[in-house]
This record gives sequence, C-alpha cells and structure tokens, in this order.
Amino acid sequence: MREIPKLRKPDDHHFVLVHGVGHGAWCWYKIQYLMEASGYKVTSLDLKGSGIDKTDPNTISTLEEYNNPLTMFFSRLPENEKVILVGHSAGGLSLTDAIYKFANKIHVAVYVAANMLRYGFATDQDFKDGDPDISEYGDISELEYMLGPDKPPTSVIIEQQFQRNILYHMSPMEDSTLASILLRPGPIRAFTFARFVGGPEADSVPRVYIKTMQDHCLKPQQQAAMISRWPPSQIFELDSDHSPFFSKPHELFSFLVNLFV
Repeated sequence: MREIPKLRKPDDHHFVLVHGVGHGAWCWYKIQYLMEASGYKVTSLDLKGSGIDKTDPNTISTLEEYNNPLTMFFSRLPENEKVILVGHSAGGLSLTDAIYKFANKIHVAVYVAANMLRYGFATDQDFKDGDPDISEYGDISELEYMLGPDKPPTSVIIEQQFQRNILYHMSPMEDSTLASILLRPGPIRAFTFARFVGGPEADSVPRVYIKTMQDHCLKPQQQAAMISRWPPSQIFELDSDHSPFFSKPHELFSFLVNLFV
C-alpha cells in the first residue's frame, strides 16, 4: 500500500470528480461549491452518455468508450501536473481504468461507495462484491434492449419510485427530486464487461476507500469485501446513504481535503 503524499496548500490540489452510473457532473454540486469556496481547483466530468453529454447510452458498449471524457482529460493534462481522483459508485471502475493508464498523473484515487475491483468484473466473486444488491426490492430495473429482445440489455435505470429509498434515503428531498429529474439510463454493457489486466500500475497509486454505512445500494458488507481483497492505504466510514455528496456533503468534503494533512 502506497503512502498518501503531503500537499502544501489548497492550490496544490486539483480534484477530479467522477460520477456513478446514471448520474453526471451535476451530482457533485455541493462538493464542488465547498471546494471552490475554500480555494481548491475542481473538475467535474460528464462521462459519455451521462449528464449533458448527448450520446445515447444504449450505443455505448465498452468501458473504454464510456470513459473517453476522462481519458481525454488526462491526455490533455500538463506532464508535470497530478490530480486527486474521486469516484462514486460505478465511477470506481473509471478510477481503476485511469490508474492503469495514467498512474503518473494521479496523487491518490478516492473510492466513495465505489466499485474497487483490481481486475474489474472478471469473476463471480467480483459480481458478488461489486454488483449492487437491490434484489430485496424485486424486479425494479428498467432495461432497454436496443440490440433486440434476445440480446443482452443495453441500458438500465432504477424505476423512479424506488430511487430515493435505494440511492438517497438520507438525503434532502430536494436533492432526490433533482436526481429523479436528471438521472439517465446507464450503459450496462460498459460495466458488465469491464475487465482490467493486472500489472504493477495497480498498486503504484495510493487508494482511499470511503465506506457508506447506511447504503441500500452497494451494501456495507460488499464494500468491506472489496476492501479486504484489494486493501487501500486508508479507510474512512460515513454514516451515509449511497450518495454522501447529497446526504453528508460537509463530512465528505472534510475527508477529501484532509487526506493530505
């Protein structure tokens, strides 16, 4: 496990915030405000088919394609600049992909209630640990089959009436209402077939995991299993639902900016 580097002042910090499935840069609005008001540099990205990106998520078949905006960001980053990469939920797959490709440009990767799978969804155990367990609610996923009814689904979204209880049950009502308006179907193939070839890059970047202890989506025991299989440098716990950027923004902000003290 790598030690987290010490950074001297806020303008040494450039936070890059990566959303989870169906969300967009918009979900970080509270965190981005708190960071920018405190003098930190922040970039919030819309991945392909998310937020205001106009791509139809049903047409996205690979994680590489979905992650293209993040890949382009790193490709354009000055050679001597590093960032603090923060990912929520399925955004953890984007973080791991970036670690393999751009390790020399990342100070630390912070997984917030996120998929932290060294090899992606490569084994049955990976799916058991990293695939959100919402089976107790029944069949509540709206699936689209752009390739035909006899082919795998191409996008998925949780039915609107279940979104608050699964994703935002501790969050202010206005935030879950906003999310119900802005959520988009996620490109399910990009996540289901996400695979990484293990190499030394995997452990060259310090990782931090922030557990959400009241999570109804990616259960605390699933998060603990991923942590035990690929131990990070530090672990924090938030008494939060799956979306601490809404339910516990000040606590999440504090964890993030104090990593380097």
